[in-house]
Amino acid sequence: MISAMQSTEAKVNKQELSETGGTLPSKLKDTFSRYGEGIAALISGVLIAAAWSIDNTSHTWAIILYSLAFLIGGFVKAKEGLHTLIYERDLDVNLLMLVAAIGAASIGYWTEGAVLIFIFSLSGALESYTMDRSSRDISALMGMKPETAVLYCDGIETIVSMNDLKAGDIILVKPGENIPADGVVTEGYSAVNQASITGESLPVDKETGSEVFAGTLNGQGALFIEVSRPGESTLFAKIIRLVQEAQSEKPVSQLFMERFERFYARAIILISLLLILLPPLLLGWSWENTVYKAMVFLVVASPCALVASIMPAMLSAISSSARRGLLFKGGAHLENLARTKVIAFDKTGTLTTGRPQVTDTIPMLGYNEHEMLQLAASLESLSEHPLAKAIVHKAQELGIKLDRPKEFTARTGWGLEAELAGDMWKIGKPAFMEERHLTEELAHTIHKLEEEGKTVTVLHHSKGAVGIIALRDTIRPEAKLAIASLQKQGVQVAMLTGDQRKTAESIAREAGIDMVYAELLPEDKVNIVKELRVKYGNVAMVGDGVNDAPALATATVGIAMGAAGSDAALETANLVLLKDDIGRIADAIALGKRTAKIIKQNMIFAISVITLLIAANFIDGIALPLGVVGHEGSTILVILNGLRLLRHSSKSNIAV
Repeated sequence: MISAMQSTEAKVNKQELSETGGTLPSKLKDTFSRYGEGIAALISGVLIAAAWSIDNTSHTWAIILYSLAFLIGGFVKAKEGLHTLIYERDLDVNLLMLVAAIGAASIGYWTEGAVLIFIFSLSGALESYTMDRSSRDISALMGMKPETAVLYCDGIETIVSMNDLKAGDIILVKPGENIPADGVVTEGYSAVNQASITGESLPVDKETGSEVFAGTLNGQGALFIEVSRPGESTLFAKIIRLVQEAQSEKPVSQLFMERFERFYARAIILISLLLILLPPLLLGWSWENTVYKAMVFLVVASPCALVASIMPAMLSAISSSARRGLLFKGGAHLENLARTKVIAFDKTGTLTTGRPQVTDTIPMLGYNEHEMLQLAASLESLSEHPLAKAIVHKAQELGIKLDRPKEFTARTGWGLEAELAGDMWKIGKPAFMEERHLTEELAHTIHKLEEEGKTVTVLHHSKGAVGIIALRDTIRPEAKLAIASLQKQGVQVAMLTGDQRKTAESIAREAGIDMVYAELLPEDKVNIVKELRVKYGNVAMVGDGVNDAPALATATVGIAMGAAGSDAALETANLVLLKDDIGRIADAIALGKRTAKIIKQNMIFAISVITLLIAANFIDGIALPLGVVGHEGSTILVILNGLRLLRHSSKSNIAV
């Protein structure tokens, strides 16, 4: 049973290779690799039925047929069990079942031993099938992965391999085709189905300047796209890689259960040997009777259902969340998120849209608004900070021509300095300015703007402040409801931002957040997360920028904004929100809690069945086939209970 779970990743890879078609022999080979165990189990069952029907007339031929049933039905499990014994020097459930079946046959119970092999192999096939259910999202994603692209150069269309694309290439995507690479539309208009990336149920209109993603489906219009991220660097490729990693990574509880299984298997073998040796010597039992009871004990005491309590449920939850735009990088993070007590949000780009707008421009020292904006935007033209982009955008709207600064130096968390028109300039937070330049009038103006919830940037040089630029970021539409949903679940919410305190408090009030930490450098965010972990235990951190990556790594669970997030944040995070919808965090926590509940149900049920079967075997005695049915049936029920998570209800739309 357990080997089916351990081989899930290998089965996913086999399935991926077959998605693009292939020759008939390869399809037959792939079909056999998927269903071979089930076919072998059915053949074994037919042989058992034939052997049983002729047992009274030709016992020798019946034993031959039983032996063939043993060989065909038990081959896969024997191979896996011996591999574990020889190469890993360990025992597993497969070996326990085979020993029990061979032991039953050795004392003349050929029918019981063969039935054990049949039910064991059949349940293994059913388990493999149910485990494949949690891998179908990968197959669906792989099926949407284009293999070729239409390269458009000098009016000529050339079909090339998707792997041959490079940044800057222009590709043509015709109606109904999948987009092969991330890029920006240079010409055309269409509606694109982005469900595989963002989870949005409705197509999104795309026009010149719009960003598009690989693996999304073009609608009715033709699009010319300039490639920005080709091949394996696309967001689509990252999503596939993340889901594959998540399905192969085991949570702490599963690792513990596997260690327990090794110890438990040894204990079961030892007890079975004692049951064979001691009763005939101490109680006068017959060897046949004591070996039979020992074989029944070996079957019913095996921990198949107990070990299967965790991984199928985890994989189902991860699969379900992936279809809703929530990419976990492993089951451990789902476990941790369910126990989260505090979630810390970055402000810009996370709680807010990250697209601030210039609201006030106040020139000083004899400069007019045009001159002040020209200087500020020129200095900010080399920066990637959202505030810098907003200032540059404002200048461009007014048709202001920008100059290129020299000796550009960014001061993380403060601002920047550079040479422009022969002078050294600084632009950034008010605290970045020398204290001697902070006049009473300037301080009053800054205070007034900050009271209005605006972010204040000061342009200054050696003679003092030349101007003030105020900006305001807009809160995400879903932020207030998302915060309320988290608080309703008993999760406290904090805001961590490098912005000024007044601005941070204004946004926090609007979002409904009580805990506010403002004016933080990246290392300060790390320290705050550490403090929260000491005080509350499990802490999640939500961010999108490069400066959030250290805090994301420090938190128990790091959560990154997938569409707007930086590569550093995506690589560091444990959970990625593909649609940048922070409202889905509450869904993820609810899914984690439901997963934990189902795992607990499974473990209690599995332990109860094992205890009941062991007690029945020693008190009254049970037939070996009945013990097999009880043992394997409980394993299947546990797995099916875990698969209920594939239908986890959510307000979010299903993506794949």
